[in-house]
Amino acid sequence: MSAKKSSASKNGVFSAESSLATSYRNWFLEYASYVILDRAVPHINDGLKPVQRRILHTLWEMDDGRFHKVANVVGACMRFHPHGDASIGAALVGMGQRGYLIEPQGNFGNVLTGDDAAAPRYIEARLTPFAKEVLFNPKTTTWQASYDGRAREPVTVPAKFPLVLLDGAEGIAVGLSTKILPHNFNDLCRASVNHLQGKRFRIVPDFPTGGIADFAEYNDGERGGKVKVRAKIELRSKNVLAVTELPFGTTTESLIDSILAANAKGKIKVRHVDDNTADEVEILIHLPQGSEPEKVMQQLYVFTDCQVAISPAACVIDNDKPVFIGVSEILKRSAERTKELLKSELDIRLAELEQQWHWDSLERIFIEERIYRRIEKAKSWEEIVEEIREGLKPFIKGLKRPVIDDDIARLTEIKIKRISAFNRFQADEAMKKIETEMKEVKHNLKNLNDYAIAWFEKLAEKYGKGIKRKTQYDEIEQISAAEVVSANQRLYVNREEGFVGLNWRQHEFIQECTILDDVICIMADTAMKVSRVADKIFMGKDIVHCAILPKDGDKAFYVMMYQDKESGKAFVKKFQIGGVTRDKLYPLAKAEGSRVVYFQRFATEKSIPKKLSITVDGRGGARVREFNFDLTEVPVSNRAAKGITVSKWLVKSVKPAE
Repeated sequence: MSAKKSSASKNGVFSAESSLATSYRNWFLEYASYVILDRAVPHINDGLKPVQRRILHTLWEMDDGRFHKVANVVGACMRFHPHGDASIGAALVGMGQRGYLIEPQGNFGNVLTGDDAAAPRYIEARLTPFAKEVLFNPKTTTWQASYDGRAREPVTVPAKFPLVLLDGAEGIAVGLSTKILPHNFNDLCRASVNHLQGKRFRIVPDFPTGGIADFAEYNDGERGGKVKVRAKIELRSKNVLAVTELPFGTTTESLIDSILAANAKGKIKVRHVDDNTADEVEILIHLPQGSEPEKVMQQLYVFTDCQVAISPAACVIDNDKPVFIGVSEILKRSAERTKELLKSELDIRLAELEQQWHWDSLERIFIEERIYRRIEKAKSWEEIVEEIREGLKPFIKGLKRPVIDDDIARLTEIKIKRISAFNRFQADEAMKKIETEMKEVKHNLKNLNDYAIAWFEKLAEKYGKGIKRKTQYDEIEQISAAEVVSANQRLYVNREEGFVGLNWRQHEFIQECTILDDVICIMADTAMKVSRVADKIFMGKDIVHCAILPKDGDKAFYVMMYQDKESGKAFVKKFQIGGVTRDKLYPLAKAEGSRVVYFQRFATEKSIPKKLSITVDGRGGARVREFNFDLTEVPVSNRAAKGITVSKWLVKSVKPAE
């Protein structure tokens, strides 16, 4: 009985745990899919995230040519986007700052300084003519119900331009992220034309903040690529540098903060920084007297946000799945989709023209042949339809499709006033106009590729005037920080307490250094440690040797004599430092508790004294208390070697022999 109960209990627990694990797995996958598909990643068809698409759709529904309060737009958009007003407002402001799709009015913030936009109730927005032309067409839009079923919204808008490359996109989802850099409008138009013409093309980003960029490792915007971007810096006077363009992703505020932080850490030296930015960037960097502007400029690129590295990762939604593809492939697919949409529009227009031609032809026959008189004596709807059908029979050979009941019903709705005012000449002109347009539409369908090329050329001519590249691209040479850093720091040591630091005037001065230097310390307990110089760092108590390690490697020779704790003997050894890891303690003696009695650094092996004069403690029973030790018999070994025995007695003092 007990065994059965235990078994049932185990089965029950196993079943509950299995159910819970399955639920958590499903919930996570559903949440991850939701964030990826519905929030963070743009769709390849229109290049928009859901919040952007819903904002544009809302503005299109509200459009009457006038500006709308952003607060009203946000409220109306919440019918489609149930994630709060903050996300809608932020996305709307972002698109308004770029200005391609949304025309802003009021204080929309400043992308150069990082200033926020005014409250939504104070600013206004409306669709740009460009957005109206390339985004919306209800006849070619696939619709879906909104989240609560009360309205309908587009699955994707029929965008006839690669918007995701124009504005760029950035988003963090679950398990992946996307970062697509913005490109120049005219560059995208030319690249689309080149693709449709079968030519090769290459597109590189163009940042709204300008700057100088190196796209050698751009990797077509795919993962693993890198773009180096520099601020544009001018020499205004002997002691004044001016930043006039920013690296993408920075603001004047963040850039100035990085400069002041580097100055505080001693990486660069500046007197003060002025920010005169308004419509254009102007950050004035005032240098101390005697500074070398060219060297300071190099230091700004190395130690501040005047140069940044951007890692693109183009990810878009395609067939309800996130895919990582290059920007060239995104543009190709956009151009092909534009061609498909243009074909759909032409097909729809041709069908409308043919329908209009058919109706106008029937109306003309109905009036000119006086078929309307045949229905005067008809007593029922069926007789009316039959009379009209019989009257049309002799003339339907010239029509392009059969006459249906809806056509006849439409004829019966023609008013007497229209019949009496019928003008044959005007009817002929209207028919000729329809036939001319039909011929043009058919020609465009037959030459669809040329029509799509002309579409992009028209867009470039209409909206691309004055839009020049803001980002200059050039090869950016890697600057070695060690080469441009200034030795403007002073290293001090507190030997007893074991601290080293910069600019401690109350302690022992060691030497001038840079903030990139490494300091080596040897402690009395034979421990060795190497660390990067800092304002204050603990190395170990009772420091017997402290120095800056040379940047090209320490080639010096060290002589150390120590009293071994385990055997009580004194040993001496010659060694070189070799490779070390920062902030790791290296014991130079194997027995813990050993003590250094002599330590000296020599630049070359020849500079090492041949003999040492040694005094031992006589209280231990040593007969010879003073003697010379021949160092030439000690070979150069590694730092972990035990060394050669000097004396079995306690050594009191050591000095070079005269």
